[in-house]
Amino acid sequence: MYNRILHITLVVQDYDEAIEFYTKKLDFKLLEDSKLSDEKRWVVIAPDGAKECSLLLAKATDEKQKTKVGMQAGGRVFLFLGTDDFERDYEKLKSRDVQFVRPPHEYDYGKVAVFEDLYGNLWDLIQPHDDNKGWIK
Repeated sequence: MYNRILHITLVVQDYDEAIEFYTKKLDFKLLEDSKLSDEKRWVVIAPDGAKECSLLLAKATDEKQKTKVGMQAGGRVFLFLGTDDFERDYEKLKSRDVQFVRPPHEYDYGKVAVFEDLYGNLWDLIQPHDDNKGWIK
């Protein structure tokens, strides 16, 4: 029986620039960086405190993959970064020149702002209301 998602692959242009962005701008932890071949590495990152799912950074190796960098969800929000203090993390990301494409907005389920990563993938920074925490668990 399958009971959890371990990793989500994020196609990137370059391992090192992606590691730099996610660890320096978003405070993700580099969990593993192992060389598999001259061109391929096993690079796993996750937000501090993540218990289940992490991102596997995979360098685009052919033209088809290169066209997907930054557009893995066809321009829709692709990933969701939960926070327990929206204002703190929103201001921290802005101070690190993370580009927000939609300003903070209050919804029935919580507070959300949309930002893009270094390749243009869209992310929600989201703090659910206390009564909606199950929405992102």
